[in-house]
Amino acid sequence: MTVEPARSAASRSTAEPVTPPSSPLPSSPAFPPGGRAAWLAWSIGVSVYVLAVIHRTSLGVAGLDAADRFGIGASALSTFSILQVLVYAAMQIPVGLLVDRFGPRRVLLVGVVLLSAGQLAFAFSSSFGPALVSRAVLGCGDAMTFISVLRIAARWFPAARNPFVAQLTGLVGMGGNLITTVVLAQVLHQEGWTPTFTAIALLGVGVFALVALFLREAPAGVAELAEVRPQSGERPPIGRQVRDCWREPGTRLGLWVHFTTQFPGNVFGLLWGLPYLVEAQGMSRAGAGGLLTLLVLSNMTAGFVFGRVLSRTARARMPIVLTVIAATALGWALALAWPGGHPPMWLLVGLVAVMGSNGPASLVGMDYARAHNPSERLGTASGIVNMGGFIGTMISLLGIGVLLDALTPEGTDGYPVDAFRWAFCWLYVPLAVGTLMILRLRRKVIA
Repeated sequence: MTVEPARSAASRSTAEPVTPPSSPLPSSPAFPPGGRAAWLAWSIGVSVYVLAVIHRTSLGVAGLDAADRFGIGASALSTFSILQVLVYAAMQIPVGLLVDRFGPRRVLLVGVVLLSAGQLAFAFSSSFGPALVSRAVLGCGDAMTFISVLRIAARWFPAARNPFVAQLTGLVGMGGNLITTVVLAQVLHQEGWTPTFTAIALLGVGVFALVALFLREAPAGVAELAEVRPQSGERPPIGRQVRDCWREPGTRLGLWVHFTTQFPGNVFGLLWGLPYLVEAQGMSRAGAGGLLTLLVLSNMTAGFVFGRVLSRTARARMPIVLTVIAATALGWALALAWPGGHPPMWLLVGLVAVMGSNGPASLVGMDYARAHNPSERLGTASGIVNMGGFIGTMISLLGIGVLLDALTPEGTDGYPVDAFRWAFCWLYVPLAVGTLMILRLRRKVIA
């Protein structure tokens, strides 16, 4: 088979990292300068992502309160997170195209407005319908953050630093999750529904001002060159840009890596972790909140470790992915098969710690997309990859909610242990499908 010269370097990137020239031009968009200005720009951008994670995970500690407030069961409760994730996933390609064409700063500003508006509406909703619409608006704003921050990083940092900065972005973003599990849960219990969610919505005012006044998308010189297109210099049609990204096996491999590794931790942290620990395992809300905090801390630790490893060698990508998938599957198998459905605390702690590695492992999918696509379509490629984990999350949230309702006898107060055990078995369906697709596409990328 004949390999086109323009794609040969990208094809080799999974086997060995490409070493940049020893003396790159300062104005080259491929090798930006980094330094203090780069970290400042990234810090401003990542503040929006932290805010988005706070909004995204706020329902995770308020699931039982939402069920009482709106008078709904497990299936309807899961609809909140499903719709939010569905909108997030559906917006990824449009957001990637917007970032490629209008720049990350404008997209981040729109994202902050939508996040704040959605959360404010959710704070004052007293019925299921309006609350559902508000979560959809919030999901739309959330979708505009992560890809934008990655694009800022790609313009400010040298290529060799991008895997580490991407993992660091995820690590810092988990700080938002930590705020949710430690602070928001306590404030919600003390102050009530409307004051708590209104306060979260108003955080967007300060973040909007920070981005509008101080964010620079790229260093001087790189800003102009970053928009130059090859050949004619004209922007490719939207349809062709999406097709070119999708035809690249590295993009599809990245999507399935993201799909398979991210959703177990997402499902646990976004919605079903607290009900499982409180109702199935008999833990107090404080104890369950402590384990959810461990999920966040494990995520941050894994993100730092994976980032350091991946910045040194691209060969570690697939071993990290397959190890995380295997450990997650084994952890859930032990917990669900434990006699009586009440695994010991050491096993729950281990399971939560393993799921903390899910998010950082999913960012390996972004590395595959970045290594196999030219800079002018990185936003689009990142959007395609970023859909994966949230599609897996949506499928799993719905499957677990439907099974919980189906397996719980009518008139039962709460959900029995066996209902949770069988409902969480659903996780193995997307795990198996995703793993098979990763192994299949891995061979194509290597070839």
